[in-house]
Amino acid sequence: MNRPTLVISLDFELHWGRFDKVSIQNRETYYRTAREVVPKLLSLFNQYEVEVTWATVGMLMAENVEEWEHYSPTLRPIYKNTKLSAYDWFNASSKNNSCLFAPELVHNIIDTPGQELASHTFSHYYTMENGHEDRAFREDLMASKRIAQEKFGKKLSSLVFPRNQYNAESIKLAGALGFSALRTNPGDWFWKDPEKGELLKKIWRTSDSILSLSKRTSYQFDNKVFSSPVLIPSSRFLRPFNPKLARFNQLKINRIKDEITTAAKNDEVYHIWWHPHNHGHYPDQSLNEVKQILEHFSSCRDQYGMQSRSMEGIAYSLIPSQ
Repeated sequence: MNRPTLVISLDFELHWGRFDKVSIQNRETYYRTAREVVPKLLSLFNQYEVEVTWATVGMLMAENVEEWEHYSPTLRPIYKNTKLSAYDWFNASSKNNSCLFAPELVHNIIDTPGQELASHTFSHYYTMENGHEDRAFREDLMASKRIAQEKFGKKLSSLVFPRNQYNAESIKLAGALGFSALRTNPGDWFWKDPEKGELLKKIWRTSDSILSLSKRTSYQFDNKVFSSPVLIPSSRFLRPFNPKLARFNQLKINRIKDEITTAAKNDEVYHIWWHPHNHGHYPDQSLNEVKQILEHFSSCRDQYGMQSRSMEGIAYSLIPSQ
């Protein structure tokens, strides 16, 4: 790749990405707002002609409980910590469809130019937790591919690992199943082994959104022949707007703008990601932050020839046979 490139990938989960962290009780308003934000995000991406990869939990694509059961694999993860299983949680919880299922939003994504429907596994699967087995992970990925293909007519080629957990074996398995693009973590020490949940690393990751604690966030792909899957490191997580942070919200956006400019000037790749449900609180302010980033990208496109590419588009440009 010889052009500066902006990559945006979104972890589209609703409560499937949070079931083991927070209760679903009294979250209806939050997720209702998050659902309303998705078409607004799509409108912004279309307005600024930006390609985006929507890494979507397969369970979210189901219409209802019956369809969820139909597409769920028979072989399921047996984590040592049972609270990590979406299946165990779902079977024991109240079935609040508005917090879990959103096939109409998947259709909206598919119908918007430049948007890639990708996988965030079927069940928000964790590959680095005790009890994980490769055969269960394989069945999970096959289920995600099946629901996308049969229900939406889409072949998934990009994958984002939930909680950014992966190792060499999970990468190899995903490649064997036909995923050609995988998001990986930055090279900084505080992004290594996120499954361990170390407090110091969390503090550094949060602080790095404002302070210069990380290495160079943009990068170039080596001039070599790539094979599938292509590993596409993330550069920056767009942290949610928080009114308690006052002026630090704008400092966060300014830092992202500066990093995009650096990538644009040096013909590098800059990869930003977040969760659409992050906009469930303060949606107007959050969308304004996204708009600021897209406007800055548009300026860099005009001035430096920066392009927008989905994860699939990156892989397509790097793998000769794609």
